[in-house]
Amino acid sequence: MFDVTALGEILIDFTPVRVFDKTFFEKNPGGAPANLAVGVARLGGKSAFIGKAGSDNFGYFLKSVLETNNVDTSGFVFDRISNTTLAFVELDEKGERSFTFYRNPGADTCLKPREINYRLIKESKIFYFGSLSMTVYPSLKSTFCALRFAKKSKCIISFDPNLRPVLWKDLSVAKERINKALNYVDILKLSDEELFFITGKNGIKDGVNDIKRNFGVKLILVTLGGNGAFYSFDEINGKVDAFKTTVVDTTGAGDSFFAAFLFYLIKKDIFYSPSKKEIEKAVIFANASAAITVSRRGAIPALPDLEEVKKFLNVNNYKDGLI
Repeated sequence: MFDVTALGEILIDFTPVRVFDKTFFEKNPGGAPANLAVGVARLGGKSAFIGKAGSDNFGYFLKSVLETNNVDTSGFVFDRISNTTLAFVELDEKGERSFTFYRNPGADTCLKPREINYRLIKESKIFYFGSLSMTVYPSLKSTFCALRFAKKSKCIISFDPNLRPVLWKDLSVAKERINKALNYVDILKLSDEELFFITGKNGIKDGVNDIKRNFGVKLILVTLGGNGAFYSFDEINGKVDAFKTTVVDTTGAGDSFFAAFLFYLIKKDIFYSPSKKEIEKAVIFANASAAITVSRRGAIPALPDLEEVKKFLNVNNYKDGLI
């Protein structure tokens, strides 16, 4: 049985490295679903990945990274026509990132419904997906085929829109497809900007309540960068402050947060009968994972293991490590 199976994009992040007066780009594995699958596995969970990369050096490198990190790759497919998607990352003085994508099309968007390993979904406690696979066909159709199967298989369905406006020709279509997907979702993780995009509400609570009312999402997490995270589970609401850390690169921070949160939920088996105390502990644990990730460069290379998170929490006066 898998704790989490993630479906969607896997790609190469070219992360900037400044050496004297020159900028070099370092090859790093990335893509939110791949990041999340590795994040869960690094913490000690059992995860699987479903997705597609090019039959090129980048694609073979990405598969080897997943395997090295103990992620099941029986759902990994190679495309012999389209190349692996590349994303060049730019960082501002605060470590915040922006992206330039080489994806026309990228192999990740070429995943067909018949190429999905449905067994992995059926054998998973949580199914995870994002919105990048919903930008174009055939991965759009594949995402909804997997989503319907996950619902039928009684998986807990988790969703991170991970909106990248540059990849959408029409943002009204993005909103329509994200809204359609929300009808299937049990756990939603999104940024405050994405919350505003979906709901048009300026207030966090107003936006969260709007999604609950319209789509019936059970658990919503809103990441607020350096201001921490807001959580809402049925009638339980609250906010947890972020940990202080030196920010080097925010790439993968949200994926690290969500991977740690989902891992905690499964480890403690609290999704169906949570208390405010346990949900808050899960968010603290997730914040710690994210804080470690942003202090290092890259996405997958920066993801912490369980001992690192426990040590970080211990240093920050959570002596039992929470887990």
